[in-house]
Amino acid sequence: MDDRGDKIKSSVYSGRVKLHIFEPSKRKIWTIVGNEKEHWLDPDIGFCSCSGYYFSKISDNKKECYHLESIKLAEKEKKTELIKFSDDEFGDFLKGLISDL
Repeated sequence: MDDRGDKIKSSVYSGRVKLHIFEPSKRKIWTIVGNEKEHWLDPDIGFCSCSGYYFSKISDNKKECYHLESIKLAEKEKKTELIKFSDDEFGDFLKGLISDL
């Protein structure tokens, strides 16, 4: 297996793929905890906050970052950690994510 495949499997099987659900609105925020920081993702539009995402968009490669592929595998293998929050916590949660960028 290549390095990319190892990273995907490591993210999934070490429990680093997280789905944060806010209730009662059912808003969702995906995150993947990395070695140095947490990345947030929107798999519906193919977005990731990692630098690899940006570099892939400006290169000829145009391959998805491994974080987006990790979400797909985590969903398939049912290895997503589900974390529930109140809608009242949504603003503070976003502020925390943005401050980590």
